[in-house]
Amino acid sequence: MKEADLEEQYARFPEIKRTEVLKLVDWIHAQPHISKQFSEGEALHFFHACRSSMEVAKQVLDINLTARTHLDEFFGNLDCERPEIRKAMKTVSIVPLSGATPEGYRVIIGKLEDLNASNYVFADVMKLYCMIFDFWMYEDGVQPGHVIVIDLKGASLGHVARIGLLQMKKFLYYLQEYEFKDLSEECAFQEAAAIRLIGFHFINIVPFMDKILALMTPFMKKELTSVLHVHSDLNDFYKFVPKHMLPKDYGGDEEPACSGKEIYYKKLLDNRKEMLEFETRHQVNEKLRPGKPKNVSDLLGIEGNFKKLDID
Repeated sequence: MKEADLEEQYARFPEIKRTEVLKLVDWIHAQPHISKQFSEGEALHFFHACRSSMEVAKQVLDINLTARTHLDEFFGNLDCERPEIRKAMKTVSIVPLSGATPEGYRVIIGKLEDLNASNYVFADVMKLYCMIFDFWMYEDGVQPGHVIVIDLKGASLGHVARIGLLQMKKFLYYLQEYEFKDLSEECAFQEAAAIRLIGFHFINIVPFMDKILALMTPFMKKELTSVLHVHSDLNDFYKFVPKHMLPKDYGGDEEPACSGKEIYYKKLLDNRKEMLEFETRHQVNEKLRPGKPKNVSDLLGIEGNFKKLDID
């Protein structure tokens, strides 16, 4: 697990001042509840995603690590040898593409491999997705933006039935954009994830797409809705992601998705120890947090023990 070269990243984004990123690193290491092992490269992701706003980067980083600590069904127990993760590897293909769009955006595609709905466990699939994304970002470094693509080919109502409302709310919380006030009192929006999410695309949509959207929209802010695209025609999708950079499954020039996934699944397995260290580094110790410790209710605004989900 080799972290992206820092010098190369700063060269690609000359507007980012390394002295400012190092100030962020100093702040991180001064926080008693955050790991002292958090690296400059990892801090750089947040500083870049937050458009070089120091105050927003601090807030988003703390939200990110707090979410990773408490949303453990997606971010806890990142041992790729666990049976549920190995099963998820057989159920879906999650493929970061090797190229970039003309704008420089990097693209990741997720699709079903095993169409048997009884083998689909939403939380485990999303955990695998997050592990792949984290590994990819760690090695790929900061980028102008990211595009998420979900291929619904082969999806059934049985798959939809296995997605819980609370699980959906938790996962979308991580992708959502939140509003912050920086020191100049200007509003800034940024996901809890340390990326610039440019597009969220569904392709090969199914007749019950309305039911999938009904699961999502109660928990989506307008900023996420604005980058959500639903494609019934791949030709329309190609306007966002050029055909040539896609796997052969989608008429492109790259290796089929089933081959591409094996590259990253092998990387996870080969770097099992490093991923477990990554997990530890990206969590907080609530016992050491200055002030009141946080819990899931603080993140999501859910009262009680989560047996009841109150949807506005």
